[in-house]
Amino acid sequence: MNILGLIVEYNPFHHGHLYHMQKSVKAAEADLTIAVMSGNFLQRGEPALLPKWERARMALEAGADLVIELPYAFASQKASTFANGAVSILDSLKANHLCFGSEDGEIEPFLLTVSAITENEDQYSSHIKEFIKQGLSYPKALSLSFSKIKDHSGPLADLTKPNNILGFQYVSSIAEQQSGMKALTIKRTSAQYHDQDLPEGKVASATSLRNAIFSGPHGLKEIRGFVPDYTFNILTQRVKEGFPFMNWERFFPYLQYTVLTMEPSELAEIYEVEEGLENRLAASIKEASTFKEFMEKLKTKRYTWTRLQRMCVHLLTRTTKEKMHRAINNERSPYIRVLGMNESGQRYLGSVKKTLSVPLISNVNAFNHPALELDIKASAVYAMGFPQSMRAQLLKTEYSTPPIRLQQQKP
Repeated sequence: MNILGLIVEYNPFHHGHLYHMQKSVKAAEADLTIAVMSGNFLQRGEPALLPKWERARMALEAGADLVIELPYAFASQKASTFANGAVSILDSLKANHLCFGSEDGEIEPFLLTVSAITENEDQYSSHIKEFIKQGLSYPKALSLSFSKIKDHSGPLADLTKPNNILGFQYVSSIAEQQSGMKALTIKRTSAQYHDQDLPEGKVASATSLRNAIFSGPHGLKEIRGFVPDYTFNILTQRVKEGFPFMNWERFFPYLQYTVLTMEPSELAEIYEVEEGLENRLAASIKEASTFKEFMEKLKTKRYTWTRLQRMCVHLLTRTTKEKMHRAINNERSPYIRVLGMNESGQRYLGSVKKTLSVPLISNVNAFNHPALELDIKASAVYAMGFPQSMRAQLLKTEYSTPPIRLQQQKP
């Protein structure tokens, strides 16, 4: 079988995601598609618009056969750790293709880039350290360090582009893990990753869709033409049931409380709080009335907005450096947790589960691991963003929700 792996967030699932999935299936000549999806907190340090179960259903409706959760310990991380966790899951599930969207749209530059950096690893690492000492952000240091070794023959990937950066990390992780997966890429169309506004065409960025949803009472209607029917139906059903969509502002009071009730020494123990940031945190939180205002006060040239958002997520969950290091261990996911499947996915899972290199989890009560403890805590924190009347139900979902089973075959 040709098993296709996709690494996704679907926040929310839109026409661009559908285009990528369909083109990926065709490129890999896939018999089965596995989506590894971030849970309730995402790689850019944001709460997901709606819970992982609804986003998993969107993926299944679109044609994914299996949806696997990327644990919090990997989902809320820098690109390299995020990629390592996701690739390790796909490798464990015996995927033989991984297809990602990119600005370049050709796989050869990514393969050459990984080769170039591997061949110049000491020089590359040295440049990164030097640029960071100069006060530059980690992504900027990576990009500048890469430009120093661009004398390699052949076209190299443009590592200033967000999807190219993630794609490079996926290809690098495949090489590091000595996986047999073949990397493929599909060129992104129309909307760019960070576009803020809805475009003229049918493909919009997830960022612009979220901005429209939060823009006012008619926001959901504005995105109607940019998402498949099943996405729109799931979103509108949530509204009918009274569930709000999540963003950082809903969690800001909890972040304020956390920072204001912790000593600077305790703040310094939180994962991603580095180099005196605990003092800047304590000062900035007292002066801000919104999350956006807080971030604007906290932001420096050295730390990207995304990096600081991830730090804030770890503050919310009180994830210390020690807890995170125990959870990620060798930067491989220690288990596989199924969020959803269709009939094809269920049959495939049944055929490989006895040969998996890590445990398969369908019931969190039956398994213990530091990474799973973080997943459970993250879901509990996420539930606090909802109205009081909904929290008791949401707090139970992490323990009581079985994998979604879509009875129909994929389109």
